[in-house]
Amino acid sequence: MIDGLDHINVETTDLDSSVHFYETVLGLQVGWRPAFDVPGAWVYAGDQPIFHLVVRPAVNPPPTGPIHHVAVKARNLEAMTARLDEFGIPYTKQVVPDLTVTQLFVDDPNGVKLELNFYADTEG
Repeated sequence: MIDGLDHINVETTDLDSSVHFYETVLGLQVGWRPAFDVPGAWVYAGDQPIFHLVVRPAVNPPPTGPIHHVAVKARNLEAMTARLDEFGIPYTKQVVPDLTVTQLFVDDPNGVKLELNFYADTEG
């Protein structure tokens, strides 16, 4: 049975930019990662590594896939919009009709679209 989201694997040609985005912009932290044969990083929310960054060589044109975006739960909408503004990272904001959810859509340095969901009852 499915219990929830475990992690998202993101392929990158620029590990430093990706780590900077996930740590500095989104406020997550790089942590322990097994000694795989390929370079990369695991990015944690608390004690869960939710983004697995893997270095892959650049391919021209880059491959595309069927995933449109990845949605994650987030907190403190005001602080996140201020942080995105501070780093000059464009985003779109949307309020979900009939729900108390505000969404921010932002692209990571690899072109992965992230949907950050801010639930009004968790905004503490």
